[in-house]
Amino acid sequence: MIGPFSVDTYLPSFPAIAGEFAATPLQLQQTLSVYLITFAVMTLFHGTLSDSFGRRPVILGCLVIYTLASIGCATAPSFGQLLFFRGMQGVAGGAGWVIGRAIVRDSFEGHHAQRVLSLVTMIFGLAPAVAPVVGGWLQGAFGWRAVFVFLIAYGALMLAVCWRTLPETHPPAARQPFELKPLVRNYLKLGGSPLMLLLCFTASFNFAGLFLYIASAPAIIYDLLHLGEKHFPALFVPTVAGIMLGAFLSGRMAGKVSPRGVVGIGFAIMFASAAFNVGYHWVFPPSLAWSVPPIACYAVGMTLSAPSVQLLVLDLFPENRGLASSLQGFTHSLFTAITAGLISPHLSGAAFALALGSLVLPALGLVCWMGYRRADSRRRLRSTAEC
Repeated sequence: MIGPFSVDTYLPSFPAIAGEFAATPLQLQQTLSVYLITFAVMTLFHGTLSDSFGRRPVILGCLVIYTLASIGCATAPSFGQLLFFRGMQGVAGGAGWVIGRAIVRDSFEGHHAQRVLSLVTMIFGLAPAVAPVVGGWLQGAFGWRAVFVFLIAYGALMLAVCWRTLPETHPPAARQPFELKPLVRNYLKLGGSPLMLLLCFTASFNFAGLFLYIASAPAIIYDLLHLGEKHFPALFVPTVAGIMLGAFLSGRMAGKVSPRGVVGIGFAIMFASAAFNVGYHWVFPPSLAWSVPPIACYAVGMTLSAPSVQLLVLDLFPENRGLASSLQGFTHSLFTAITAGLISPHLSGAAFALALGSLVLPALGLVCWMGYRRADSRRRLRSTAEC
């Protein structure tokens, strides 16, 4: 939950941060982008490090770095230093998210792993609901620095809990040597796999369709809906309810519907929601009653399909699950950084533009998914012919 807390908790504080540092809206957006960029780059290494040194020590080390970086954000005397420490938060913030999926796959098989990943997704979905509520309350009562004090406390709490209770699921006998040549060879092997790339792009485009609204939340609340800092839950709570419903349905379908079937149902829900969203905002102005439900419904479809795609990624290279999780995390985070830094600033000024963007992004995800299906079918045919 550290990742969404780091993104969503401080969004209600954008005007206050801008006022203190005389920052422009574009500069404020970079406090999100720099976090997401460093988050994306480091996800390439979290899984690899855990494959070599174990899951537990990498998570503990990153929690220490994250807590120290949060202290830097809370005490930053200038906008430049705030950007620097936001980048340091991103360096460490993705470890639990990336390595956690490898831990699940280390510990569970088949549809049991899908159920656990769905449960993890459901718990993960609580953070975007809680974060803006906590952030809005802290901003109103104590100011924007209190938001980062909250992140310090959360990082320290997670460090203490993981130190006492987190087991090691990757024994020394299964670890890969941390050497440059094998590391580069494994990166090239996984990164050169069309199946791996198409699955990663599928998940990334689908999530970007939802994250577009998360990154644009200040513009939506303040400019399009003309509401205040205490109204962020009106956007986030229904969306997170959709995330949790999708995760619940994914867990219920595990073992009953094939992963490919689950992904197909997820795409149907996403496209129906996004198409309604575009149609409404083409005719009518934005409103809470009609603008938010399509986002929540999209979240159901996106989260329903996500655990199945993740399992397909992790099962492509069982001997390098940490690295596979890292590559998926990298593409996911890179797409969210592009969405926050480039797409959101250009689309967040108009509700129709946002709706259209949220339709185009999953359409690109569907293209990647269909490409994966065709490539996987060809691979299976070749394997059958060779046998």
